[in-house]
Amino acid sequence: MTRIVFIRHGQTEWNVIGKYQGQTDVALSSEGVEQAKLLAENFPLEHLDAIYASDLKRAMVTADCVAKHFGLEVQPEAAFRELNFGDWEGLTYEEIVSQWPEAMENFLEHPDRLLIPNGESFGDLQKRAMHRVRDIVAQESGKTVAVVAHGAILRTILCSALHMPLEYLWAIRQFNTAVNIVSYEDGWSSVEVMNSTAHLLKTS
Repeated sequence: MTRIVFIRHGQTEWNVIGKYQGQTDVALSSEGVEQAKLLAENFPLEHLDAIYASDLKRAMVTADCVAKHFGLEVQPEAAFRELNFGDWEGLTYEEIVSQWPEAMENFLEHPDRLLIPNGESFGDLQKRAMHRVRDIVAQESGKTVAVVAHGAILRTILCSALHMPLEYLWAIRQFNTAVNIVSYEDGWSSVEVMNSTAHLLKTS
């Protein structure tokens, strides 16, 4: 069995003000850095064999906090970057709705059908993510590894792990530094933990 701990990055300033980040390289806020430190200090598992992360700095900094705790080096992975939000990056929900009302309706109600102008579909995002996940499961067979990424891409990975259509993607919540644990064995996936932020409730 291979176990992967999927983690969302810590809070950014754009998270706070509601801007769609996508592949824009936004840094963690001071609160996000503190969340990452608490995650490392109160990590839910006692051992990791390796840690991978989206190469965007909000994920890399979050991953680095965890990696240092376990004496590991973060392996950057462009494949785990967030959904490319195209023309929507840097805009708020209200700004997007005012310009693309029909597209935003699909974003919420039919994410599986969504077409973002000059962006990426959730289907393509899931294919990109799962291609790399399957490689890691094979490469790290029998080990426990972490992958630090982003809210949308993690939802697509969890949809795959739950054998759930992308249509229901938004039924899955992913808070900043949320921990999800998925085990893979004999071509089957099993979700052990999802959207846990118990580490943020601890001080040591």
